[in-house]
Amino acid sequence: MGCSKVWEFVVRSPEETRALAERLAACLKGGEVIAFTGGMGAGKTAFTRGLAIGLGAGDVASSPTFAIVNEYPGQINLAHFDMYRIESWEDLESTGFFDYLNGDWVVAVEWSENIEAALPEQVIKVDIRQGEGEEERRITISAPQSLNL
Repeated sequence: MGCSKVWEFVVRSPEETRALAERLAACLKGGEVIAFTGGMGAGKTAFTRGLAIGLGAGDVASSPTFAIVNEYPGQINLAHFDMYRIESWEDLESTGFFDYLNGDWVVAVEWSENIEAALPEQVIKVDIRQGEGEEERRITISAPQSLNL
């Protein structure tokens, strides 16, 4: 991916996760792709909720598991994808994913490891792992050098 910066955070509640995501949202201009990794219940949707709030869409984000994509219009529009069930290039094309790239949308992708080959080079990676307590999460954000978090 070329040169990138890496930040590591420990959060202890869904509210802290959302606040961190709002901080990231303040750095976005539109056109970015955010690729999430982390297991079920890690906090990917909570993070996306914070992105939506920070991008001016409000507290509207929910898991797009059955819809595949949810759109949240805001000052900067957010497209929230769940790629958990995507198994082929044809599946991916049918989601409309490529229509959101190179535009004004911020694209948040849960289960991004399922479409890794399709992700753009300048992706922002957000890995969320269980921490020491039930609520604690370790969040690692890797982003292009141009992003200042």
